[in-house]
Amino acid sequence: MLLHGPNGAGKTNLLEALHVGTQGFSPRARRDAQMIRFGADAGRVALRGALGRSGFETAVVLAAGDSRRVTLNGERLSSAERLRHELATLVFTPDRLAVAKGAPATRRAYLDRTLGRLFPARATLGNDYAAAVGQRNAGLRRVRAGQSTREALTPWSERVATIGRDLVRARTDAVALFAGPFARIADELGLAAATLAYEGEPPTVAELGDRLDADLERGLTGAGPHLHELRIEAAGRDLRTFGSQGEQRVAVLALVLAEAETLRERAGTSPLVLLDDVLSELDGSRRDALADMISRGGQTVVTATAAAALPREPAQVLAVAPGEVR
Repeated sequence: MLLHGPNGAGKTNLLEALHVGTQGFSPRARRDAQMIRFGADAGRVALRGALGRSGFETAVVLAAGDSRRVTLNGERLSSAERLRHELATLVFTPDRLAVAKGAPATRRAYLDRTLGRLFPARATLGNDYAAAVGQRNAGLRRVRAGQSTREALTPWSERVATIGRDLVRARTDAVALFAGPFARIADELGLAAATLAYEGEPPTVAELGDRLDADLERGLTGAGPHLHELRIEAAGRDLRTFGSQGEQRVAVLALVLAEAETLRERAGTSPLVLLDDVLSELDGSRRDALADMISRGGQTVVTATAAAALPREPAQVLAVAPGEVR
């Protein structure tokens, strides 16, 4: 599906609504109030679609100063987590370039989001590990202040080591799944010899014990997957430091498409893929390659300023103007 229209017409808002309606949160806005129309007290996104041979209906109600309300097939959900488990949506926006050019924490967060889609049973590992590290850090500061003992840190060190081992294994498994598709898709889009590599070893209780003095001095846990890196390279070059913006853009796009392909193979259903302003910096051959890729997959929604920007006939074309979609 192609959405086209002038800048500022609302194409990205429409993509954002699709993401909110299938994932329960915005890929852009940090607060619900930022998604509500100016002058309004509340907003609502309602979607109807198909998942395999089954239909689904969702509704997400946003109200200033109130928690969001999410329903799936008429059932009120306690959180948006279940919505994300039922419906997979992947998105590329220009902001997502931070995955390639930003700090390691951005790539770790990206990788942990993929875990919930690829391995639903491991979806909470990232949050569980962060909670354990937070508790150990708080314990370190209490010991440093003379309010606790070193021995009191032992249970938290063990928990950090246990969950950290599971998180590293899950991250490594995820990278192994889509590293191959990533390299192939990146090559088709003109980025040769692209690779993904996870850097970091699982923490151990012994390692945490050996560095306890240093951790007490800083009040922070200095080993574990909260410090690891997902390296994105092309021909041996770290794209964060030595990649052009065009190469970084292709790398992030290849990540999204590689995950979509992996999900199709593992789950048997295709995720919804949202590509915002992805064509503006691709040359003709790369546009052709991208058009061929998305024509072979599931439903993909692409935005562009002109209908001719996509070099293949889309299944559906929507012209977007302020306040109107035709």
